[in-house]
Amino acid sequence: MNKMAQKIENFIFDIDGTLIDTIDMYMPAMIDTLAQHGHPVAPDKVEQTKHDLFGITGQDALRLAGISEEEIPEMLKDWFDLAYQRADRAKVIEGIPEMLNTLANREDAKIAIATSKLADEYQEYFVNKYDFAKLFKVAITSADTKRHKPDPDPILAAMDKMGADPATTVYVGDTINDMKAAHAAGAKFAGALYSSANPDSIKDADFPLMKPADLLEI
Repeated sequence: MNKMAQKIENFIFDIDGTLIDTIDMYMPAMIDTLAQHGHPVAPDKVEQTKHDLFGITGQDALRLAGISEEEIPEMLKDWFDLAYQRADRAKVIEGIPEMLNTLANREDAKIAIATSKLADEYQEYFVNKYDFAKLFKVAITSADTKRHKPDPDPILAAMDKMGADPATTVYVGDTINDMKAAHAAGAKFAGALYSSANPDSIKDADFPLMKPADLLEI
């Protein structure tokens, strides 16, 4: 692991693709919803589209898919309704609970969440579902900032709530947007290569993580 001049004390986490594997819950449902609303994705573009639009807010994903602002509210509802029917496809990434419990018990460490999830979605499909989610006392959801990743606002908001210095903060995520947001916020970036849908895009992370426990070594 790289050694930085200042010890990392503040750990802020993305959720989808970083703590839990949810791509099979959300993205096939998005492809199906696009088709139902008259915006089918070409078969040879489906996998790339799922990877390109994963890990950002639903609104931003639909915008990038070329959906008009007028269509987004109804499509977003249909997409999430379908995704929630497939919630059993989400699974905890191996090693995550153990790593988080270790961090949470360190006297010199603080942990927080900065996610693109909706506030009620965060509560119902994360906090209420996973015991380790209750370790987080600070959580920023999409409702807490006007701008979202790759803008730094969610990470800045989490650091503000934590009283964290960017120089001693790392954001842990699995996408290029996570890395851009972390660096724009002045924080380091730990890339979840262990679960990323596009690991090549984050191979230049300050801390490349081959497994969750690697985070304990930085």
